[in-house]
Amino acid sequence: MTTAIKTRIIKIGNSQGIRIPKLLLEQSGLEGEVEINLEGNHLTIRSVAHPRAGWDKAFARMAANGDDVMLDEYVPTEWDKTEWEW
Repeated sequence: MTTAIKTRIIKIGNSQGIRIPKLLLEQSGLEGEVEINLEGNHLTIRSVAHPRAGWDKAFARMAANGDDVMLDEYVPTEWDKTEWEW
């Protein structure tokens, strides 16, 4: 079901904006930080994607499954054996 509500563009400080009615915010699930994109002559508002969201749970599952180990065997080289001074 689509919900269309008319609103006006209003002055907010030196900018302009719109007020998003509570009903639309509740239906969309938007909160906190959002991103606004211009697509043709439409503005699209979506939640900000967090690139590393869920990584902590994924790493915990990997550790529980024993999948958090190196796949290749460690083979030292001459470079590894040389003592470096900085």
